[in-house]
Amino acid sequence: MDWTAATGWWIAAGMLVAIELLTGTFYLLMLALGCVAAALAAHAGGGTVLQIAVAALVGAGATAGWHLKRARAPRSAPSERNRDVNLDIGERVQVRAWSADGSTQVFHRGANWTARLAPGAAPTSGAHVIVALNGNQLELAPAPAAAP
Repeated sequence: MDWTAATGWWIAAGMLVAIELLTGTFYLLMLALGCVAAALAAHAGGGTVLQIAVAALVGAGATAGWHLKRARAPRSAPSERNRDVNLDIGERVQVRAWSADGSTQVFHRGANWTARLAPGAAPTSGAHVIVALNGNQLELAPAPAAAP
């Protein structure tokens, strides 16, 4: 079996993809793209210097592009306040009364929960909205008035 330069680049790309699958480092896929580009350059008859230059430019360019894309993407809310993580966020509960320490017990999803008042919110009874989930404790804020 004849091992060409292209074979080496394909093996390097495969190893980078395998390592990425084990570690979850998405940037390794960008470097694997550089190895694929170098393998294609080798198949086209490019010399060693050209192959290395293509691998470096494509790999670094893809990595830089992915980094810029991620930097420009809006950040998601922390997990304790993110509805995509905790489906309870945004749900309504009824508060009968608040304790002196700012806690209460509410019935939600068939169970009693300990709840705390969100910072800056007034301790009133009535409808409240879950704004965060801290461990097994709900953080509540008064619910906005329903539209007529």
